[in-house]
Amino acid sequence: MKILIIGGSGHVSGAVTRECLARGFKVTILTRGLRPIPDGVNVLKVDRHDEDAMRKLFSKNTDFYDAIFDCICYQPATMAVMLELFRSRTRQLIFVSTDFVYDPAKRSFPQPIDAPFLADDDNGLQSYGFNKRACEKLLAAEDSDKLSWTIFRPCHIYGMFSQLGCFPCHCRDIELIKRLQRGEVLTLVDGGHFLQQPIEVNDLAKTMVSSLGLPKAQREIFNMAGPDIVESWAYYQIIADVLGTELKIRSTPLSEHLQLNPGQRPFLCHRVYSQEKLYNAGLSVPETPLTKGLQRHTLELIRHNKAQS
Repeated sequence: MKILIIGGSGHVSGAVTRECLARGFKVTILTRGLRPIPDGVNVLKVDRHDEDAMRKLFSKNTDFYDAIFDCICYQPATMAVMLELFRSRTRQLIFVSTDFVYDPAKRSFPQPIDAPFLADDDNGLQSYGFNKRACEKLLAAEDSDKLSWTIFRPCHIYGMFSQLGCFPCHCRDIELIKRLQRGEVLTLVDGGHFLQQPIEVNDLAKTMVSSLGLPKAQREIFNMAGPDIVESWAYYQIIADVLGTELKIRSTPLSEHLQLNPGQRPFLCHRVYSQEKLYNAGLSVPETPLTKGLQRHTLELIRHNKAQS
């Protein structure tokens, strides 16, 4: 198969690139070239936010792709350009959205695909999820009989090369390992009692790639989560156990935290999903246990940090 990956060297897009290469696909990545280029790929260098540059590039490049993965789009204007350029040159467009499209005040257990969405961007405080939803709607409205699409809404994604930390006040905290090793107290909103279902990045990539050409994945939306539902504090306990340190938590009240950090409201709710739709569609279902995946992520990050020092 001939695949185009928008990005191709980031956290999620890099995992998709590796999965596609492992399956023997011919992979082209579209990148600004700011990160190391993976081996074995063709490269198109352009800033995908530069609409004129994108149009110029693809007026010359007339390749047809069996599928295109867009792991980074979060603006409806960017999605509109994507559709303009690619609706006639791919069979399937796979889009990585987010579970932040849902209204955090109206969550369900488990969260259905058609649950209430964000009604507005809350003066920019929820712009990421709101704009991702706008991108979804543009894609879902595409009526070309030649283009199919699949949308994935992942919750917290962990694994290399991202930073550890899934919950305020320690989301993607570059100092998290050192804090725990020093015996620092972590501040978690309401003690970190909110439930979530982190997904390992390679599991996410496998599921996405397994949707290629799959009839029950065409024009469908899937919530994406790992197999384990845990309170958020337990995520940090796993990391502390790997480090052989004691987890010390200070609880800060939800209401007070939101007064100071209103933009973090999408994190501060239960994020629970069912994998049933993935099974029924015949997709690869995420199965890496959170304990095993976080142990590996922590040890890999320690090795990486030592190599960089």
